[in-house]
Amino acid sequence: MPETMRAIRLDGPVDIDGLTISNVPIPEVKQGQVRIRVRAFGVNESEATSREGESSPDFSFPRILGIEAVGVVDAVGDGVALHPGQKVATMMGGLGRAIDGSYAEYTVVDAAQVIPFDTGLGWDVTGGLPEMLQTAHGSITTGLSLQRGQCVLIHGGTSTVGLTAIAIAHQLGATVIATTRNPASTNILTRAGADYTVMDDDTLAESVHAIATDGLDAALELVSATSLPTMLSVVRSGGTVCFVGALNGTWTIPDFDPFMIPNGVHLTSYAGDADDLTPDALDRYLRAIEAGTFTVTIADVYHGLEGVPDAHRALESRHRPGKLVVVLPTT
Repeated sequence: MPETMRAIRLDGPVDIDGLTISNVPIPEVKQGQVRIRVRAFGVNESEATSREGESSPDFSFPRILGIEAVGVVDAVGDGVALHPGQKVATMMGGLGRAIDGSYAEYTVVDAAQVIPFDTGLGWDVTGGLPEMLQTAHGSITTGLSLQRGQCVLIHGGTSTVGLTAIAIAHQLGATVIATTRNPASTNILTRAGADYTVMDDDTLAESVHAIATDGLDAALELVSATSLPTMLSVVRSGGTVCFVGALNGTWTIPDFDPFMIPNGVHLTSYAGDADDLTPDALDRYLRAIEAGTFTVTIADVYHGLEGVPDAHRALESRHRPGKLVVVLPTT
């Protein structure tokens, strides 16, 4: 095979136009590792943050960005039970932050960070799944322990994780209430599986109480830590609020008072690992997507590494809800 590959490798902070392609050495595969021929990847907010040089301490330059990928096994190190040509997904575990990521023709990760799968779905669909599916799945199953027949609020419903959480909760058999700031997004939330949509404004709590008169069983917080008091106020005693993300960048509550948590209401968080999404769970979601009972919201698909800057521009503009996916050539 050739000694070099095409990749977007950054030596320092850049603007979007600095996401240029260069030739870099193909990474070697060592014991316990897997080299993946990247076929597609999603573009994420954290990658834009890293591009700007404002990431957390585990990130360092030089770096190939990209925290998730799907593709085929190209080579394996000793002790790895995968085989070349097998379809796999990978995400997190330092990918694109502490180690080089998926904005490249090849990436190398630990085998424990790889999920094998089999599906006839295109790379344009599977490429958008790993990170948002892992986060939404862990939030719903571990963070909330949501059960069939319960009622859940997804605060931040038009985010990629929010849309996926809606689809998961709907498939589970829960009643789903989702929020949006834009009335034009109501149809997208409904297609994803929301039973009710409410506006994310000063009337939010009142609107939720009108639907769930005895209080919600669960609420997923994706917008802001400062929204937690409102989420806690609409959940019944014995219910759970799970904090997962802060789309507005506010991760803490100034002067937090534990007594803000109502009696009997549980407050949790979710920041799980890639292995929380098991191969069996991924397979169930893939089968549901194939059957048309699980909706994946893809906003746009870009082709080749040349499409990465345009994907970042779309991410920055937030022009419409859904995942942005880059598909690489198969030859």
